[in-house]
Amino acid sequence: MRFSLPLVAALMVAAPAIAAPPDPAMMELADKSRCFQCHDLTTKISGPAWTEVAKRYRGRPDMVEPLVKKVKEGGTGAWGTEVMSPNKRVKEDDIRTLVKWILTLE
Repeated sequence: MRFSLPLVAALMVAAPAIAAPPDPAMMELADKSRCFQCHDLTTKISGPAWTEVAKRYRGRPDMVEPLVKKVKEGGTGAWGTEVMSPNKRVKEDDIRTLVKWILTLE
């Protein structure tokens, strides 16, 4: 059976995107930093799903440092009334690495 190029292109556009598997090193760093107590890749726990964070801030490199600060110091209001606990025991460079990775998620 032969398919025309326009048909193949249309099928590729209509097919759902398959997300790349999460980076094992980032998942390990997030686990070690206790991020999974409140967050998940795709499901809201007490904090937003990381894919939702990525969607909100996609294309906004100016948000990396404010997000690092929010993770480090904690806060509330960006995602409703849930409070994000401060993460002062996690190295700032590790937080920055995780934030940059989270912002790449689809």
